[in-house]
Amino acid sequence: MRTALFDQFMLALLALAMEALAGYPSSLFERIGHPAIWLGRFVALLDRALNRDDWGPSLRRAAGVAAAAIIASTAFVVGAIIQYALLSLPFGIFALAAVSSTMLAQRSLYDHVAEVADALEKSSLQDGRAAVSKIVGRDVSSLDVSGVSRAAIESLAENFSDAVVAPALWLALFGLPGALAYKATNTADSMIGHRTSRHEAFGWAAARVDDLLNLPASRLSSILLAMAATARSPASSASAMQAIRRDARKHVSPNAGWPEAAAAGALKLRLGGPRFYRGVETKGEWLGDGRAEAGAQDIRGALKLYRIAIALLWLGFTSIIMIAQLA
Repeated sequence: MRTALFDQFMLALLALAMEALAGYPSSLFERIGHPAIWLGRFVALLDRALNRDDWGPSLRRAAGVAAAAIIASTAFVVGAIIQYALLSLPFGIFALAAVSSTMLAQRSLYDHVAEVADALEKSSLQDGRAAVSKIVGRDVSSLDVSGVSRAAIESLAENFSDAVVAPALWLALFGLPGALAYKATNTADSMIGHRTSRHEAFGWAAARVDDLLNLPASRLSSILLAMAATARSPASSASAMQAIRRDARKHVSPNAGWPEAAAAGALKLRLGGPRFYRGVETKGEWLGDGRAEAGAQDIRGALKLYRIAIALLWLGFTSIIMIAQLA
């Protein structure tokens, strides 16, 4: 007997499969853009309307709370309308899965990180910096080969949680409304959740909500990466778990440290550490107790770890579907 749990996890698994096979077609992007762009425009509109320079910190924080609520609730309602409309069609689950796949970034994340390895192997350090600058927000102009490689691996680990596991999990639990609300909140955090003079107060709520929504996925993603490390060796998996326990909470983010520590332990690297943003050095703790030297071969190793972790995520969803089918 089919249950709601079966339907929701089947939707998530179909969306994962569609995104892995096709990604987001460039022709479609050129014609209509991407949901993340539309959400970004909505966030920017609220930022202009509600984040007034002549307001004090308390009022701007209150306005930011209202903005975060508007962003998440609007996305949830829009997602619910789209889901209801598509499911009313014959074979609507496939149309809904195709729309839901736009919330995921398995393929594009892999491709962007692989570009960094390709640049370092086939071109130059400068090309490697250019490639990694597409996926990180830090200054890359002074990074050496190890710095570029570590940045790519850190981005892969963090975005495995933020751009794959989290939207897939919220999709499985609450359908397109949940995934779209998550994506909207995550987009808001990336745009206004920074500690700048304009956004420290206004973006506080968006950043906190994003932290909360990413909490379960960050823990799950770290476990998946540690399990995936078994393919390298049992010792690598044990090293990943040890790094998670020891270092995950050292990261300035309450969530990013979990998958990054897992990747560091699995690959026998040190990740994190100091970095530059807009020319200002930001001190960060090191995650993992391996070597700081890294190269393209380590990026390749991280990508292999990522592929196995993705397969484990799919396997987990499939297992839940089978259990739900038998319930």
